[in-house]
Amino acid sequence: MADVGAGSWHAGKARPVSEETFTRDGYRVVVIDEEHGPDGHCAPGMSTLPVRRRAAANRWQWQSVYVRRLFWTDSIVVVLAVLSAQVVRFGHENMLTMGPISTLSYSMLSVGLAVAWLAALRVFRTRSRRVIGAGYDEYQRVVSAALWLFGFVAIVALVFRLELARGYLAIALPTGLAGLLISRLMWRKVVARKRSRGEYATSVLVVGGVRAVRHLGRTFERKFTDGYRVVGVCVPAYSGSVGETIDVDGRQVPIFGDEHSVVEALELSGADTVAVTATETLGPEGIKDLVWQLEPLDADLVVATGVVDVAGPRLEMRPVAGLPLIHVEKPSYHGAKRSGKRLFDLAFSSAAMLMLMPVFAVVALLIKLGSRGPVFYRAERIGLDGEPFGMIKFRSMVTDADRMVDALLVQNEGAGPLFKMREDPRVTRVGRVLRRFSIDELPQFINVLRGEMSVVGPRPPLRREVENYDGRVKRRLLVRPGVTGLWQVSGRSDLSWDESVRLDLSYVENWSMVSDVLIIGKTVKAVVASEGAY
Repeated sequence: MADVGAGSWHAGKARPVSEETFTRDGYRVVVIDEEHGPDGHCAPGMSTLPVRRRAAANRWQWQSVYVRRLFWTDSIVVVLAVLSAQVVRFGHENMLTMGPISTLSYSMLSVGLAVAWLAALRVFRTRSRRVIGAGYDEYQRVVSAALWLFGFVAIVALVFRLELARGYLAIALPTGLAGLLISRLMWRKVVARKRSRGEYATSVLVVGGVRAVRHLGRTFERKFTDGYRVVGVCVPAYSGSVGETIDVDGRQVPIFGDEHSVVEALELSGADTVAVTATETLGPEGIKDLVWQLEPLDADLVVATGVVDVAGPRLEMRPVAGLPLIHVEKPSYHGAKRSGKRLFDLAFSSAAMLMLMPVFAVVALLIKLGSRGPVFYRAERIGLDGEPFGMIKFRSMVTDADRMVDALLVQNEGAGPLFKMREDPRVTRVGRVLRRFSIDELPQFINVLRGEMSVVGPRPPLRREVENYDGRVKRRLLVRPGVTGLWQVSGRSDLSWDESVRLDLSYVENWSMVSDVLIIGKTVKAVVASEGAY
């Protein structure tokens, strides 16, 4: 028996007799029982070829099944949405006998609309293997397909003067769109569960240096629901022994040679995707040759640009003089975009305050009954452009809590300059419940109405934190701090200081109304689950 990826390779060809597969460190290894050479190792490209074929076949197999399930789910949702619109608008009795619109009945229109909707989903490639299972692009395509279709229907009705019932379309569009998005979300959860168990994964071979491999590996591990996993690496100008490994967050990733060993490494590692970070080493001709070499192997090629924490809408591929250049748009902090965010903050906070008034009354009573002191607690925070303000919270600690900080510093569990304790003795019994479900944060909607905070934004920093900011971290102050944010939905108190800063800066650079709505939705889930709250 031989360990794939270890030692030097025997030059002669070997004929496999039997094989056995097992998993080691997250990647597949094939052990061949055959006549090995004097060095005890199998020939590359022969005994390990089944690994690559099976890996690619497995990926295409689960993707094909997943796409097929999406098609049937989409079909059911669309048909039910159109049928419901017709039943609600016209009733059961007239469902099949509604009068004509020109020469068509509403039943015929419903059939045509359902077919056209499914066709639009296909035209917009909502089930493309490139977008399923990860990222927001899938949802955006579903929304675009629906809006395009109903816009087209409205134009046709206007041009041909068709008297379409507006209530019919008003029911079909939101019902169908909501159903499609919810069904996609549910399927995403299925994929996420599979990927948490190591299934439905994309195996990646990285062509790049040790630093790039570790960065990609950590990024993929952090976003494991995207399903990418580094299983091997080719290091440019590598002169060591094949079979050595690189440590990536405690996992050993094998080295399969240099930049000229990609095809062989692809076969040996079982990867189905090649990620190139060493673009300078390969050069234009090298990358072109690699594309040609990978073409018959059914493997994907991706090129890492080195641009990190920049959202897709700010990246645009523009060919210049025959070169595919990626243009990075500058982040937007002013103008109509900020005004739109402020209007959203006012509308959302006003609605939230009206709905939460009964909750405020109950919480205020419990705080008063639980311990002596005021209902609200004001804490100084630094806001937009470095201006201080008083952040309002429900009091969850004893009244002299601030004076006890120095004595408790030795027990600090917070990251960086943050002070956090899982079992903080200053927290009252009522306060523990408030903190667990983030109820103590609700009065911050008052700060939002006053223009000091936003519904979504970076975490509100303390003055002592800001005093230690470097030039890069100060960019957090370019937007208003938020009641919630990426930090809230990504672990909260469990985050390291560096990770908290990275998330805040990523939000500042890439914020949009769509991302704000998604973060609000994820916040509800995080609060209910009490993730990272203490």
